[in-house]
Amino acid sequence: MADLPSKARVVIIGGGVVGCSSLYHLAKKGWTDCVLLEKNELTAGSTWHAAGNVPTFSTSWGIMNMQRYSTELYSRLGEEVDYPMNYHQTGSLRLAHTKERVQEFERACSMGRYQGIGMEMLTPDQAKERYPFLETHDLEGVLWDPSDGDIDPAQVTQALAKGARDMGARIVRFCPATGVTQHRDGSWTVLTEKGDIDCDYVVNAAGYYAQRVGEWFKPYGGRTVPMMVMSHQYLLTEEIPALEEWSKENGRKLPLLRDVDVSYYLRQEKNGINIGPYEPNCRAHWDTDKDPMPDDFSFQLWSDDLDRIEDIVADAMERVPVTGEAGVSRIINGPIPYAPDGLPLIGPMPGVKNAFEACVFTFGIAQGGGAGKVLAEWIVDGVTEWDMWSVDPRRYTDYTDHDYCVAKGMETYGNEYAMHFPHHEWPAGRDKKLSPVHDRVRELGGVMGVYNGWERANWFAGPGDDTSLEATHTWGRSGPWEQRIKEECEAVRDACGVLDLPGFTRLWVRGEGADEWLRGFVTGGLPKVGRMNLVYVADKRGRILTEFSCIRLEEDSFVLITAATAQWHDGDLVRQSVPEGVTVTETTTERDALLVAGPASRDVLSGLTDADLTLGWLTHQHCTVAGRKAFLIRVSFTGELGWEVHAANEDMPAIYDAILDAGARPFGMYALNSLRLEKGYRAWKGDLSTDYSMLEGGLERFVKFDKPQDFTGKAALLSEKQQGRKKAFVTLTVDAGDADAPYMSTIWHDGQVVGETTSGAWGYRVNTSVALGTVRTDLAEPGTELEVEIYGARCKAVVQPDQPLWDPENERIRA
Repeated sequence: MADLPSKARVVIIGGGVVGCSSLYHLAKKGWTDCVLLEKNELTAGSTWHAAGNVPTFSTSWGIMNMQRYSTELYSRLGEEVDYPMNYHQTGSLRLAHTKERVQEFERACSMGRYQGIGMEMLTPDQAKERYPFLETHDLEGVLWDPSDGDIDPAQVTQALAKGARDMGARIVRFCPATGVTQHRDGSWTVLTEKGDIDCDYVVNAAGYYAQRVGEWFKPYGGRTVPMMVMSHQYLLTEEIPALEEWSKENGRKLPLLRDVDVSYYLRQEKNGINIGPYEPNCRAHWDTDKDPMPDDFSFQLWSDDLDRIEDIVADAMERVPVTGEAGVSRIINGPIPYAPDGLPLIGPMPGVKNAFEACVFTFGIAQGGGAGKVLAEWIVDGVTEWDMWSVDPRRYTDYTDHDYCVAKGMETYGNEYAMHFPHHEWPAGRDKKLSPVHDRVRELGGVMGVYNGWERANWFAGPGDDTSLEATHTWGRSGPWEQRIKEECEAVRDACGVLDLPGFTRLWVRGEGADEWLRGFVTGGLPKVGRMNLVYVADKRGRILTEFSCIRLEEDSFVLITAATAQWHDGDLVRQSVPEGVTVTETTTERDALLVAGPASRDVLSGLTDADLTLGWLTHQHCTVAGRKAFLIRVSFTGELGWEVHAANEDMPAIYDAILDAGARPFGMYALNSLRLEKGYRAWKGDLSTDYSMLEGGLERFVKFDKPQDFTGKAALLSEKQQGRKKAFVTLTVDAGDADAPYMSTIWHDGQVVGETTSGAWGYRVNTSVALGTVRTDLAEPGTELEVEIYGARCKAVVQPDQPLWDPENERIRA
């Protein structure tokens, strides 16, 4: 066909706002020989019926960055590409009915100001000045976001498409893709009804059809895309005379209003009102054999179902009584795709080389501009400006079956505006991956959390402790768990604790050349046979990509152990990097691990094992424990004398019971987090992320600049070392109030933001609140007084020496 090129650098499947934004941003980066395929007309999917709200608000740093960028792009896009657009930056008001909601808003305000967004908290009276029709009698506070607003979804999509075309990119409409074929060199052929296109990279941007398109990639290592489809309704009222009069007098629209504690937004649409609820009594579609997804649902809607939303609409009319003065003119009820956590999938397709995803957008208009930027960076540069783990498709693994996706999608939609409290665990879709001692852990009082689908004990409840979900609705550290966490930390400090840790990612790398490959893969050195150490992988900018515990079994045989959540991220990283002749075998699901830690841990183990417990720190050995085969590693994330006990699933119940019977006390993930912070140990995708270089992260001792191997990021790190790092990693003690510093709490000095925390919790051995973070390098000197903003309150913080708070000489861990 004349309008279908035979070759392209990138083929994007899907012509909604995200697909067009991806094409536009690829072209902006100089990749103009790219093609977008759309089965119908542009915007035919969720984009055409989207409400078009463009918020920046988020409590995710990556999502806020992405949405902020969208607002900045949209404000200049029409002029940039010479395409008229209706973009109204009206600002928005978010209503808080409770103290906890005000705290959430304060945190978002702090993050927003750090990104240059002029968010601020208002009193109810100040909010009424900006929105005179608002009832404010029961409000605790209001968040004002001046950059919020709305845009015409079709216009912004067409503007992005025009910009891409003007730079030389191609868009082929009414051209359904029908499949893909990958070749031995990793390149692709995309099959269409109009012919085939050869390309280097493929992008699945197929919206609510993304799962169907994703099936084409299964023969090449792919999986079922984790998603489902929700029915989302919003209604438009007839014109309201009072609203028309106010707009004429003031020359503008009312701010967008969100009553998040009731769960709806309310927006002026011409001289009427758009009411958009997210109802708990929600409805999934295309989720059963009796309700199959049609081959084509372009520009279609479902019939309305007002019964589901009438209570929320009634509440909105009480909040803004003028809304009730007009009838309903139209109801929109259309499909919105949902990933289990409500965040999109942007980035490398798990298990598949040279394939990417930019799909399953619940808020595609707000995130579309930023999503295109992120995806183009991933494809062209191999790295993104901001760490985007929050949307990385590899954050999900093999537990996301259909039932899970539907249950979590329903839960997420019905709690769209819910607060994500630090001790709260969402109940839907649980028990997908269970440890071999799961029942025993529960019997002992384990209150469970989810880590890459694996159930782990967060803390152990005692008789009479309140383990209800309602008890977790607090940002504070106090709750029924606090005393138990303290006791668990003290048991590890004074005696012996045991923690069941299913889901450790284990990659056995072996074969001739494994040693030399690893030396060029990681930034530092490798252990000797019989030993282990920490190794890091950097990206080409020298930023922290991941961390492994590296165990050397033989000269060319290594076990790389990494976080449960990193399973598909690190698995792909290793498998796609090893040379021919080096094999990678994963044993993540076949084995379980226990952490046995505390000054009495040697005594506990001595009567159970034939291992040599006098071997020093960072050694390992095959042995038996409780008469079962095991692998013992002398290492401890707690900062106390300890071992990891790894064993086959079928052997772990006997080992676990024997260790308990020998006097160990079970402890949970909350205690482990407290213990590791006191040692300054980093956690992946909090303290360790691509937002920081190896030097900024305080990890220079894990970089061997003098080794001959040209590891990834070496040149960038050498340059940074010569020029000086911009940030420095610090441990802070904080005079915190009721709550400890969450991720991305801003750090202040002399009235200026000078850094951010990466994690924080109470340290029960040092009896103070501890935070890790990065600050301006000149402020990293021990004793420097700073302030950490925690849910709106600035708390005094002091920079500590560059050593662990607890046992700085590591005498206990080496005992």
